[in-house]
Amino acid sequence: MRAETRHQLKQDAFSRVTIGAAEKTAHWTVEHRSTIIISAVVAIVVIVAVVGGWFYLSAQDEKAILDLSQAVRTLDTPLRPAGTPAQPDFPTFESAKERSEAAKKQFQAIVDKYPHTRTADMAHYFLGVTAAQLSDNAAAERNFKEVVSSGSRDVSAVAKFALASLYGQTNRTKEAIALYQELINKPTTSVSKVTAQLQLAELYQNSNQPLDAKRTYETIKKENPASEAGQLATQKLAELK
Repeated sequence: MRAETRHQLKQDAFSRVTIGAAEKTAHWTVEHRSTIIISAVVAIVVIVAVVGGWFYLSAQDEKAILDLSQAVRTLDTPLRPAGTPAQPDFPTFESAKERSEAAKKQFQAIVDKYPHTRTADMAHYFLGVTAAQLSDNAAAERNFKEVVSSGSRDVSAVAKFALASLYGQTNRTKEAIALYQELINKPTTSVSKVTAQLQLAELYQNSNQPLDAKRTYETIKKENPASEAGQLATQKLAELK
């Protein structure tokens, strides 16, 4: 099989994983817009990997990407009902904690095996995701900050978005606001201006700052009159009256 053909097959396989994750995240977002969860960012960052052309020609980097796709699959593996035995041909986890711990080990192995690569930067991001899911906020913050300082512009923005979410959930509101403002002022492919605006408005609303929330929603409505974001802002404004 020609090298470029093998490479394309690997890329297609990874793309299927990322697209599936994106579809699930989009569905979740529609139904649960009032909640910010860090796992929603997972789909964004893996899509950035595809769009950004991070499929290197060297054998080692291809292996790193394949390892990353497998770790992402682990993070997306279904949970089985309590008391239900595991099925060898259908991978599942008994709990979200067990799943996060398994994925964390895989992401850490990528960091250890392929240091100083962009794939390692992505693995560091996911280490932050799994740490947050395991309630290890210090480790989550440390990994997100590392990606913010060393990753590409798009992945750095995703890590900054996740870090802002973490700060918002841990009552570090001023720090969260500052990060969302940075993302609004310098939007990227991975984190658009309106995405950061919506999360900032929600943060204001949840932290008892209704005037700031109202002002932000009004801006979103004005700048996105015909979009879903504009419609959501209109609904939120009605709630604030």
